[in-house]
Amino acid sequence: MAELTHFDRKGDAHMVDVSDKASTARIAVATGSVRMRPETLDLVINGRAEKGDVLGVARLAGIMGAKKTSELIPLCHPLPLTKVALDLTPDTALPGIRIEATVRTTGRTGVEMEALTAVSTAALTLYDMVKAVDKGMEINDIRLVLKDGGKSGRYEAGA
Repeated sequence: MAELTHFDRKGDAHMVDVSDKASTARIAVATGSVRMRPETLDLVINGRAEKGDVLGVARLAGIMGAKKTSELIPLCHPLPLTKVALDLTPDTALPGIRIEATVRTTGRTGVEMEALTAVSTAALTLYDMVKAVDKGMEINDIRLVLKDGGKSGRYEAGA
């Protein structure tokens, strides 16, 4: 099992020193979902939510969340992100919205936390936008599904 890198020899939390790591292309993909009542999903799909374009606002919030990750997660490095993309897909079988975030950079550390933060922020924004009609929504299954680049190489969930 790999050693926890965010703790020093004394057990104190610290920011990992990445200055000796090679700068490589990095990518991470995270997913999640927001379950809601079918009638709430209908409001979102048909653009009838009082607060406006729910999916558009959630997409922008996810992008902003990725960019602010190092301000939210104490030991994350600030990174020059080169791409943040969010796909928000209505799914009547869920019922709800499936969220996928893809984040890229070229740097000395990965973008897994940025992808996870993007999904989380988009999900929370979806909740906020329609909570007036559905307080019972559920935010579910936020997870990393792909990361590539760096010393540890490629990870694919389920592979």
